Amino acid sequence: MNGGIATFVEEMAGACHELGQEVEVWAPQRPTPHERTFPYPVRRVPIRGTQDLSCQLRMAREMIAQRRHLRHRIVYLPEPGPVLAMTYLHFFDAFRPARLALTFHGSEIQKFAARPAARLLVRRLIRAADRVTTTSRFTRELLCSRFPDAAGKIVMTPCALRSAFLDRDTSRMKTTNKLVILTVGRLHPRKGQHIVMEALDRLDDDIASQVEYWIVGRSTRGDYEARLRNRAKSLKVPVTFLGNIAHDELDVLYRRADIFAMTSVNHGHSVEGFGLVYLEASAFGLPVVGHAIGGVPEAVLDGKTGLLVKPGDLPGLVAAFDTLIRDRRKREELGAAGRAWARSRTWHDSARNLLKGLTPHPLAEGEAVPAESRLQPA
Repeated sequence: MNGGIATFVEEMAGACHELGQEVEVWAPQRPTPHERTFPYPVRRVPIRGTQDLSCQLRMAREMIAQRRHLRHRIVYLPEPGPVLAMTYLHFFDAFRPARLALTFHGSEIQKFAARPAARLLVRRLIRAADRVTTTSRFTRELLCSRFPDAAGKIVMTPCALRSAFLDRDTSRMKTTNKLVILTVGRLHPRKGQHIVMEALDRLDDDIASQVEYWIVGRSTRGDYEARLRNRAKSLKVPVTFLGNIAHDELDVLYRRADIFAMTSVNHGHSVEGFGLVYLEASAFGLPVVGHAIGGVPEAVLDGKTGLLVKPGDLPGLVAAFDTLIRDRRKREELGAAGRAWARSRTWHDSARNLLKGLTPHPLAEGEAVPAESRLQPA
């Protein structure tokens, strides 16, 4: 599964292309020969995409090699690694793109601000940027609190429903007589799968007997997945670990589920800036249970498309699950509102917000971007 930032990059590139913007995307080399096709060129850069110092330096070297090409382009950096690479390059007059745009998602703001050298470099880069965008109001406020120089140049480029899901069949597809609670996301303490487990284990026995819990995702490091699997053995609710599922196969799971749950929490510098999977679940008519934290209340409308509780309020979380398990009408009401909410924003709107003022001519509703202005999302 692609992470949220990778999806954001792909969707924004596609929307800019559909608006008539000439786009070239720079992306890490793929370890597999099976290359997807895109309507715009993709330059594979010799990096792994880990965003460590090695990747930053390789990205900087690639930008230097292409400096004459980039000098007349809009360079758009929507990922933390390329942002850090650019912090080294913008000191040199020989490398100055025609326009520079940056997007911040949440956790990287905290990480940059916590390191004195990175904080200084990112602050200087924000000052030099022509456009700074965030994906949620929460992220905007976080960025302004850590980097006040961004305040006067921020525009919103909110996340929207993944394009691949716009024309999918979202009707229910029940294959079990139990209610399925579904979580989709990497297995990490910040995603809170362990909290969902604890809440389900506190349900009354008669309610717990009606439920099963499905978990999509894998852990990339640490022993969190092993701890989840060990806890599942003693849980009163059966748990199924499904591993990573390709995006084009996720729709089947959304259709088979009854409730979506992801109880994100702050974990070190890591925060939930938005959460695209909440919109995906809503698009399939699933009521959502989550925490009112970070940008989640902008993805889930409490009491309208889902039920949100404060982090740490385990009794409140148990009550939210209990309500939705018992009350089918409530599930259907929240699910119906979620379908409409998930489609209420578009990637085209976010792309217009990004490009307005960066292109030679004003960009009005429904207008395409002039072809002579080129966007290079790195």
